[in-house]
Amino acid sequence: MTMDKLDPDLLESAAPTAEPALESDSLDAENTLKPEFVRRVRDRLEAGENDAVYGMVEGLHPADIADLFELLDSDDRPALASAISDLMGSEVYAELNDYVREDIVEQLPAETVADIAEQLDTDDAVAMLEDLDEEDQQAVLAEMEPEDRAAIETALSYPEESAGRLMSRDFVAVPEHMTVGDLIDFLRDGRDLANEFWEVFIVDARFHPLGTCALSWILRTPRGIALTDVMQRDQTLIPVTMDQEEVALRFQKYALISAAVVDADGRLVGQITVDDVVHIIQEEAGEDVLLLSGAGDGDINEPIQTTIRTRLTWLVVNLGTAIIAASVVGLFQGAIAKFALLAVLMPIVSGMGGNAGTQTLAVIVRALATNQLTSTNTWRMIGREFSIASANGLTLGALIGTGVALIFGNPLLGAVIATAMLINNLIAGLAGILVPVTLDRLKIDPAVSSAVFVTMATDVMGFFSFLGLAVLSGLA
Repeated sequence: MTMDKLDPDLLESAAPTAEPALESDSLDAENTLKPEFVRRVRDRLEAGENDAVYGMVEGLHPADIADLFELLDSDDRPALASAISDLMGSEVYAELNDYVREDIVEQLPAETVADIAEQLDTDDAVAMLEDLDEEDQQAVLAEMEPEDRAAIETALSYPEESAGRLMSRDFVAVPEHMTVGDLIDFLRDGRDLANEFWEVFIVDARFHPLGTCALSWILRTPRGIALTDVMQRDQTLIPVTMDQEEVALRFQKYALISAAVVDADGRLVGQITVDDVVHIIQEEAGEDVLLLSGAGDGDINEPIQTTIRTRLTWLVVNLGTAIIAASVVGLFQGAIAKFALLAVLMPIVSGMGGNAGTQTLAVIVRALATNQLTSTNTWRMIGREFSIASANGLTLGALIGTGVALIFGNPLLGAVIATAMLINNLIAGLAGILVPVTLDRLKIDPAVSSAVFVTMATDVMGFFSFLGLAVLSGLA
């Protein structure tokens, strides 16, 4: 798609006068944009040399053009869009980072955004419009053709991160009475077919999917064979309201290339393809890791204010849990004053417990996300982690206990820290599985808040067990 309809006040004419950039001039061995290339583009934008910029960017792949936008400062992006308006097709917008795309789209007139959205697949158009303000979103929809507008409005009516938002309405479906020959003729004559598809859906009169035919089967089957005799009846149907993470799990589990999406009445309303799912798998995997650390989306293009707000929220929560742990230490001020060596050794117990809890937590959150851990095997997993924590606690306790006894010449102190190490490792193992499982049962994302509670448990119990045993044993 071209951008001929862009607002002339916003985007300048961009007729090329320079030679397109050679791939070797702009990309390095890893197929990423070279820093010097990005710097030259920035310098020419600042100098107003739009023709030169066009010539440099013209030979790039749409994905590389999208990367170029992300590498530039936000203030330079409108100027780049202006300089290469003819190159700003739907393929570029589909590849843009969400925050970068939103930044650019907000500066375009509604008519231009509508033109772009009509050229995109439904799922990509929805991704572009869903983050706009309600007023801007309605202004764009008002500029669209009725058919395209209806499709996007329907998709936007589904929950966020659901199959309805993810699916594409570009698919091929044919009635069950067709033969292979009829289907081949239809595919050759069809002018409004999807640009890319790997299988054809066979539907009944109510548009309920009956089966699928892979293109490879169709091409190898005699023309006179009925589709109902050659189609694969077993298929994975995706409810339109299914969460996108569950969709990705089904694609992984059943090795799907594409899958039909059905509404509440079982009618075929769209399809999801593996290229969409790959993005979801990448997003969800990275999201869980970042959420465990309290870093939010972790996108370097995220607005600074949003990043500060997200990180600060969890840092404040962590401050609260640290105060709780400190209050436990405060209960034993007298013991620490009598035997100052306790203050030196107690961070070892809490620190090792925290590390052990983090290890268990990472495994359990991943198991929950991939449906490896369910209510069926929860107790078996608790027993497994308890066994692992016991073995690790005994080993670490023996090592630190022996070392403390030899270095400080105090076998009793060695026995106390060894016992505390075992206790805290057991607490860490149990907290690492019970906290995320409990949050998951309460419909709270365990990746978001588990780390805070697990760390609090290991800190509090680490200090309490070590200092408490020291008092009970008469060391202090």
